[in-house]
Amino acid sequence: MIKTILQRLRQGHRTIRYPAAPPPPLPARFRGRPRINRALCPPDCRLCQNACPTGALSFPEPADPSGSLRVDLGRCLFCTDCSSICPRGAITHDSQHSLAVSHRLDLVVSDDSLKLAESMGEKLRRTLGRALRLRQVSAGGCNACEADTNVLTTVGWDISRFGLQFVASPRHADGLLVTGCVSENMRLALLKTYAAVPSPKIVIAVGACAISGGPYIDHPEVHNGCSSFLDVDLFIPGCPPHPLTILDGLLRLLGRVS
Repeated sequence: MIKTILQRLRQGHRTIRYPAAPPPPLPARFRGRPRINRALCPPDCRLCQNACPTGALSFPEPADPSGSLRVDLGRCLFCTDCSSICPRGAITHDSQHSLAVSHRLDLVVSDDSLKLAESMGEKLRRTLGRALRLRQVSAGGCNACEADTNVLTTVGWDISRFGLQFVASPRHADGLLVTGCVSENMRLALLKTYAAVPSPKIVIAVGACAISGGPYIDHPEVHNGCSSFLDVDLFIPGCPPHPLTILDGLLRLLGRVS
């Protein structure tokens, strides 16, 4: 027992202190949201739009050469194909980890503004309290979003300190955390799991697949994300989202950060 205690003291504090302290430094190769330098972006160029594998970049319809280029962060894979093909370097990726929003349309941006997620309503807060029990459903995911979600339960992140917990049964849950593009084979399982969660309940879509279908968008065996069937309360974009992005979104939903 003494050896265990001494070893623990040598290890020190291993859990990140966010949000009580600044977030931990992100990797140098971390890709935040795409930023567009309008001064360098010629209005008649469509190279980035044509290069995007998921159609995340678009101009207002009907096509207007003078219109502002829009980025749908719900479709974006953060793959840098757009920035790589741009001859003028008009598109870059920042290092901002806060990307979660409350409404799907808030992910479609044409400028530097992004309306981040709001906390759940007061009525829902009184019912659910300041803690959340979530049933995670992988509805056809590749395990990237699932891995970055699961890492939040490790000692480095320890989301249980915020009252956040993943549970095995939907009957013990306050809502669902959905990853994956919702394949046809997982559609019924997702709906049955949702139905088993007691009301009131929330739904959190994590990753481009769960939001829009990701790289599988419009495939005949894919339903382009869970919002095709469920009312989603929190959208966390990315492919996959960094664990810090997921944590930040969950804390915003709980009203722990603003």
